[in-house]
Amino acid sequence: MTRRQDLAQRRRTLGYSQESLADALGTDRSTVARWERGQCEPQPYIRPKLARLLQVSLADLDNLVSPAENEHHVSSRSGSGHANPIAGHVVPGSESDEDDDMNRRDLLRLLSITGALVALPYAEPAQGQPPDSAMTTEPDPAQYEQLNDHLWQLFALSSSKQLVYPMVRRQLGVLTGDLEQARTMAGHRGVCMATADLFQLAGEIFFDANRYADAASCYSLAVSAAREVGAYDLLASALTRHAFICLYEHRHHEAETLLTVAARAADRGDPQLSTRHWVAAVRANAFAGLGELDACARQLDNAEHVLGLNGPVTRSGWLRFDGSRLAEERGACYLQLGRTGPAENALYQALDQANSPRRRSAVLTDLAMVGLRQGDLDHALRHGYAAAQVAEHTKSAGYVGRKLLSLRDRITPFATDKRVREFIDRIDVVVLDA
Repeated sequence: MTRRQDLAQRRRTLGYSQESLADALGTDRSTVARWERGQCEPQPYIRPKLARLLQVSLADLDNLVSPAENEHHVSSRSGSGHANPIAGHVVPGSESDEDDDMNRRDLLRLLSITGALVALPYAEPAQGQPPDSAMTTEPDPAQYEQLNDHLWQLFALSSSKQLVYPMVRRQLGVLTGDLEQARTMAGHRGVCMATADLFQLAGEIFFDANRYADAASCYSLAVSAAREVGAYDLLASALTRHAFICLYEHRHHEAETLLTVAARAADRGDPQLSTRHWVAAVRANAFAGLGELDACARQLDNAEHVLGLNGPVTRSGWLRFDGSRLAEERGACYLQLGRTGPAENALYQALDQANSPRRRSAVLTDLAMVGLRQGDLDHALRHGYAAAQVAEHTKSAGYVGRKLLSLRDRITPFATDKRVREFIDRIDVVVLDA
């Protein structure tokens, strides 16, 4: 066992999760995770408090947090052994906790400034007024879209979503300047749409880091920017992302309220886009959480109509729903409703269709949950181990990590079984090392 694992084991022995220890210290869960991964060490000012919480001496704490001799820095390669396609585009993964907090504060500051500029009413320049010498040409909306698309791709490819912080911050700085200098309503509209897009990406970064309050702020600002220029698909998308926070916190009534408004906005959007079908798929999850089978089934049927659309139905980063995940959506909903037979059938279909390790791990985790619901511990462990193996390979810390932790909570009552205890330890290691 390495010293970093000793630190994690000491935390677990005292009953702390990474999040609860971070709360007690007044820091972030991601900071505790980096300590335990050996990417950085606790700063001197925080060590006395950390030692008290872990009930060890400062000398013993030094032994727990000192990097082991045989451990190496994070390489620029992914867990698959292939070169990381974004290695040349992002900051190194070993930045300190202070750097991460600084990035977060700077991003939130820019969000506030840009959000305020969006909220200010656009005023056409006075007739005959010469153009601002600082900007002789109008911003190109196509260029904004291309840059934002690139950032969404980096976000999707990066094993650590936080690495996209600095680039999003820089791009928001560009948009903030252009909002101040836009000389026509068309230019103002283009910047606002790009801002609504980028606000959503910022929200996804925070959401992946379990910073739900910061993510909610980003989504609210995205709603304001989209509403300012009547971009109804962007508006519906931001509301839907906001609803996901409620779903993860099991506030299904609040999620449905947001999704009802999102559905109304999507109905006013582009009928060739899949926005309204995505909203329907997420509403199905909300109704499943509320135990409303008929309403859930209706929304799943509405979502399936996306397969009848012609042409491109998605919009790069902020809208990716194309119907390819309908089976896993249906399986997840039936699982919530306790209908394990239909859930299992849909999830096996989804497993055949899963074209990414992240999706495959999520489906396997749901199949493990089905096994638990059916009282089949062998089934649960078989699929649970498969899910953990994929998650470990991809180092997925966000969405899949949360699902695995939920499975961990559900399987803990069976911990008298040695196999279950070993599986719980495996989940802890996988989520910790992600």
